[in-house]
Amino acid sequence: MDNKINKLTTSQEQSGLLGEVLNSLEPVLGFFSDYPFAVSLVVLSISLIVAKLATIIMDSVIARLASKTKIQWDDELVKLLHRPVFWTLFLVGLLAAALPLKLSITSYEVIQSVVVTVLIILWTRFLLRFVKLILHSMSVSVQTQSQGLIRSQTQPLFQNLAYIIILIFAIYLIFRSWNVDMTAWLASAGIAGIAIGFAAKDTLANLFSGVFILADVPYKIDDYVVLDSGERGKVTHIGIRSTRLLTRDDVEITIPNAVMGNTRISNESGGPHEKFRVRVAVGVAYGSDIDQVKALLMDVATKEQQVCDDPEPRVRFRSFGASSLDVELLVWVENPEVRGRVLDALNTTIYKRFNAEGIEIPYSKHDVFIKEMPEFKSESG
Repeated sequence: MDNKINKLTTSQEQSGLLGEVLNSLEPVLGFFSDYPFAVSLVVLSISLIVAKLATIIMDSVIARLASKTKIQWDDELVKLLHRPVFWTLFLVGLLAAALPLKLSITSYEVIQSVVVTVLIILWTRFLLRFVKLILHSMSVSVQTQSQGLIRSQTQPLFQNLAYIIILIFAIYLIFRSWNVDMTAWLASAGIAGIAIGFAAKDTLANLFSGVFILADVPYKIDDYVVLDSGERGKVTHIGIRSTRLLTRDDVEITIPNAVMGNTRISNESGGPHEKFRVRVAVGVAYGSDIDQVKALLMDVATKEQQVCDDPEPRVRFRSFGASSLDVELLVWVENPEVRGRVLDALNTTIYKRFNAEGIEIPYSKHDVFIKEMPEFKSESG
């Protein structure tokens, strides 16, 4: 019973204290109720202070924590967040500051739509920069890997696709903030997309083939490739739409990626290394010393400066030909580009050495026998 009396007494005392506080604040509250602009100014000032404190915390605390991580892009992310966070807090405070002014519903909705539009633009700009930052970090991270979908070549494609999606979504939100019905617009965009897809099917085929080529990496820049159609050259550019080859005639040809993606490609620079094997076929007459021929060919190969020591040259006795012993010299060069020069140098040296050593290189000979001379009649007869 005594506890109940004590609680009641305490409650009455607290109520009295609260009443005294309210009574003491009544002039202040009355002042603010009489001057709504002052209330709005106070709310706006508080929002500005909160926004400034938030950016200070981001610059001092969060930025310091981000600098200690192994991730490279988080420092840039903190910098990107600086402006949108500040203006978001300030504009939300601006909306709150407009409430005491007792504006009309239409006026307040207009202010709200303007604020939301500005916020959408700010965060859209942030997302565009953030997507560029992430894609760039991903393309850099795959430099040490053998494969990756996001590469320096494919980065513009994915970046543009992300930009288009973000911008379309932002425009949709802006129209919704102004209570604009987007149903008819979306239907028209869908029909236009179908029509554009049919009209640009070849371009889209090249586009997707370019993405797959860049992701699968069947060849790379400076590789020597041979196509099924016979084109051979050095890859100078791999784009989203086409691939360019520089032929041995110094003529650049452009091939659509849809063709490159559906043809058989021999990459002469592929494999465990870029070295390329050169074959020198030669025939010697029957009766020649085959051991001498092998030793001479090996000597020619080892003295040629453009021939690789590893793998080492080798000589193979291939077959007994119709009029010669067919031998083949196999050597490796640093890259396919010097194949023609090395083959010319080896053939020249082999021919001179064979002549000097008396080794005969057989060739086809034709003897013509005339059984009888034709008879010529004189014009007088």
